[in-house]
Amino acid sequence: MEKKIKVIILLLIVLVVAGIATHLFLSPSTVESQESKNMTDMINRSVEVPASVGSVVATSPPMTTVLYMIAPDKLKAVNFEWTDDELKYVPSQYANYPNVGGWYGTQDGSYEEFIATEPDVIIESIDEGGDGDASTVEERQNKFGTIPVIAVKDTTNIEKIGESILFMGEVVGAEDNANKLNDFNNKYLDIVHDKASKLSDSDKKTVYYAQGDDGLQTNPSHSTHGQLIDLVGGVNVADAAGQGNTTNGVQVSMEQVISWNPDIIITTDPEFYASVYSDSNWGKINAVKNHEVYLSPQSPFKWFDRPVGANMIIGVPWTAKVIYPDQYKDIDMVGATKEFYSNFYHMDLSDNDAKQLLLDSGLKESNL
Repeated sequence: MEKKIKVIILLLIVLVVAGIATHLFLSPSTVESQESKNMTDMINRSVEVPASVGSVVATSPPMTTVLYMIAPDKLKAVNFEWTDDELKYVPSQYANYPNVGGWYGTQDGSYEEFIATEPDVIIESIDEGGDGDASTVEERQNKFGTIPVIAVKDTTNIEKIGESILFMGEVVGAEDNANKLNDFNNKYLDIVHDKASKLSDSDKKTVYYAQGDDGLQTNPSHSTHGQLIDLVGGVNVADAAGQGNTTNGVQVSMEQVISWNPDIIITTDPEFYASVYSDSNWGKINAVKNHEVYLSPQSPFKWFDRPVGANMIIGVPWTAKVIYPDQYKDIDMVGATKEFYSNFYHMDLSDNDAKQLLLDSGLKESNL
């Protein structure tokens, strides 16, 4: 009997020691994956999320863009298709995210495809006010079941984007990268706020934002799509269209653009840019006569617009250099481009690579 008791005690000791060893040597990520924490999202919902988020998807391109910048290894899917030219600026390990669509204009999201990516959390964009989107967020949550949905204020206003960037950094455990992105944005916002405030009316240049392959769609002042013109102190000629803040833009005539006769033309359309200098109608406009037409760099995201979001952060100094090169001589555009691509697009550019990217946009070498 005494022998049996000793054997039992010995077995108990072995089990206890094994349990302690398992706990001690279990990797931190494994322990954390079994834990959760409560977060308050940006419409004050309490959401239970994993203590350590390892994977994430977003329901719209602007949110996905931020996640790609600050936590590309945790991003499981995108809402768009990259072109071959854009993929030249995407590291191979990030080139094959599945496209799951989303709910932002095309409204082509698939709940099944989102769920199949097995994300720890899903980021849902809400308008700045937020109240009108609470029901949509709850609908998403119901559809996604146990996968937590976190509401984040939209990132379409470049001057208010910081709060959302920092919040998403907290959600996915990428606070350092989020802080870097926010600091980069604030640096150039501070510069343009200062210089734009000192422009006299006589110093201000008129600008036309040409959209579409014919250049005859545009967005007026105060539109999110043309906000960089307003930000740096340019005068958006299409404000005379009287359309207010519009998402889809407005159609204008060639005669209207000729009458506006802008000093500067900015476009995001390569086809329009390729043809504008050989078109006799556009040749009547000062911007074309003076070779002041500029194409937003395209890859891996457009710098000026579409999507409207964190990709436009590098567009702030670019637009400033485009419209007011003399006032922004102190900005090293080659250096800024290299810094942004390295830190947020995960692609190291040489001086020549960055320089060519800028020259291809129409910037003069003397203005880089």
